[in-house]
Amino acid sequence: MTFPVSKHVAAMRGSSTLIAAAAAADMRERGIDVIDMSVGEPDFDTPEFIKQYAWEGLKKGLTKYTATAGMADYRSAIVEFYASRFGADIKVAEVAASCGGKQALFNAACTLLNPGDDVLIPKPYWVTFPEIVTFCGANSVFIETEQTDFILTADQVAAAITDKTKLLIINSPSNPSGRVIPPDEMRRIVEVCAARGVYVMTDECYLFFAYPPAEPFSLASLPDELREYVCVAGSFSKTYAMTGWRAGYTIANEAWTKAMVKLQSHSATHPTSFVQYACAKALRNQDETMAAVSAMTAEYERRRNWLIPALNEVNGFKCAMPEGAFYAFVDVRGLLGAEFTASADVADKLLRDAHIVVTDGAGFGADGFLRFSYATSLENLERAVDAMKLMFGVKAVPA
Repeated sequence: MTFPVSKHVAAMRGSSTLIAAAAAADMRERGIDVIDMSVGEPDFDTPEFIKQYAWEGLKKGLTKYTATAGMADYRSAIVEFYASRFGADIKVAEVAASCGGKQALFNAACTLLNPGDDVLIPKPYWVTFPEIVTFCGANSVFIETEQTDFILTADQVAAAITDKTKLLIINSPSNPSGRVIPPDEMRRIVEVCAARGVYVMTDECYLFFAYPPAEPFSLASLPDELREYVCVAGSFSKTYAMTGWRAGYTIANEAWTKAMVKLQSHSATHPTSFVQYACAKALRNQDETMAAVSAMTAEYERRRNWLIPALNEVNGFKCAMPEGAFYAFVDVRGLLGAEFTASADVADKLLRDAHIVVTDGAGFGADGFLRFSYATSLENLERAVDAMKLMFGVKAVPA
């Protein structure tokens, strides 16, 4: 029997990042010592005090349905947090809870896009962006950014907009490249879009993982006339090491927010009640919460500072220094030729011969690149680089 999958779902591709993670899990089950550099998940545990907040919510009996838009206290805490951290002037009615950042993105896209609309997506992109567009029946229009070192510019956006353009999707700090768009350029990008009636969906999943001199910047801090065109998709998953808790939110104009709440009322309804309680408490306890975030960010920066120079010593590898997130996006085109015809072949050799799991750049729209996650221990990173040097050789040092 062949199951008649709907045409929109059939047109979607599976997540390459989750496929890589599944390969790593399968190898572990077979007793293989795997170095997993594919996973986009913090290797830190959720801070203990946030766990205690959840337990406190359970003891208070917060085990029932909440409003689809989320608990009032949860939404108010988000408003207060953005006002305190970014000087943002947002209203509770502009905030809606979601089950993680991924549902926030789906809600935003599905309430805006119609079949035939064009959506601008800078390359390289997170694997889910074009699949959301496909699900909505819209068209992905990709913006090449390699010539600007994978940092999107307002000029590139202006050149790509047509009468069919409905939405631009931004992700900064970027998954997979780790690059950060400067705040002034981010504002200019939104100004270009607003002037043409184009909306902007910004995935701020890695908001606080920006390494000095880069600084966290949220489009929620823009003035109302620009923010009218913006939907911020926020998440607790990466920043607070809460991937399994599935807590997220959107910040958008009231009409867009109402549409997203309407849609969500027929899907997930709302995130877990006591999780919303814990998140609200964490946002209001900024000193302890941001101290935990800063400690994680500092460790990621320490790993980055060791890993990027080390990767650049591997023959055939080339990698720019990322300003944020926890990914190295490595150009392996120097290895392509007789043995390897695509970056997937390089990833396969790493998997088969060294049990190192990485994600092929083709899934991010960048064949010839590999994404390495450094959300793992420095010991694992050192083991992986040593194995890669043995496999591919070390670059000759100029005399």
